[in-house]
Amino acid sequence: MKNLDKRKGEAMSPKDEFKPAPDTEEYLKKVTVGELKPHNAPITLVEYDPRWPEQFEREAQRIRSALGDQALRVEHVGSTSVPGLCAKPVIDILLVVPDSSDEPSYVPALEAAGYKLRIREPEWFDHRLFKGPDTDINLHVFSEGASEIERMLRFRDWLRTCPEDREKYARAKRELARRPWRHVQDYADAKSDVVREIMERACNNR
Repeated sequence: MKNLDKRKGEAMSPKDEFKPAPDTEEYLKKVTVGELKPHNAPITLVEYDPRWPEQFEREAQRIRSALGDQALRVEHVGSTSVPGLCAKPVIDILLVVPDSSDEPSYVPALEAAGYKLRIREPEWFDHRLFKGPDTDINLHVFSEGASEIERMLRFRDWLRTCPEDREKYARAKRELARRPWRHVQDYADAKSDVVREIMERACNNR
């Protein structure tokens, strides 16, 4: 969840991805499914855990089993997908389906497998976010062709291969994590400048 851009599947520059929401609190209330609970605390970061890829694989198998051909792509993304990078101990997973706005085609199957829909963002690439049944995960669902898919994978792949930017990102994360945040999304938004800077280098080195 990043911004209010309504362009779906359209090629965008790194700068386009980080337009801040005009009112994070109101926006979160609008897109949250169920109760919005404030965080009101610093962010807990831990050192890289080599068990994270195993946890991802377990979830990926469960997702593929639940969705079959609807699961066009299942990828480990976010900080837990980058060896050596500190992270919140939450596994971020990217799921690509034919049409994320067509909830009847995949939501009931995921819910039957224990996943719970928590975010619905029709104005941002028709993004949906689920929480896991027994592992702390963020399951991000996008339609095939959404430009956010490429952005997430490029950021992951760049951090895996560029130790300088991986360390730069880690320093920024640690500094911001020490502050109390009303919502975890506020912490994510606060990283936008460093993410944008790293993404520009990643895009220029394709």
